Amino acid sequence: MPNSPAERPRRISVQRKGPLLVEGPVEVELEDGSTVVSDRFRVALCTCRRSRRYPWCDTSHRDRA
Repeated sequence: MPNSPAERPRRISVQRKGPLLVEGPVEVELEDGSTVVSDRFRVALCTCRRSRRYPWCDTSHRDRA
């Protein structure tokens, strides 16, 4: 059951100049209502919107940082 007391909360690491690191697996709902899924143990979510693989970070933020 989602959000049951037995489940541990997802850990999200916030970095000053970089992506949000989220312990996976994750399902992300985009602005248009579509969803993308990753079953990796940790994913990097783009916060700068420069990624060509948005919502996944591809380190494009490093080009202008």
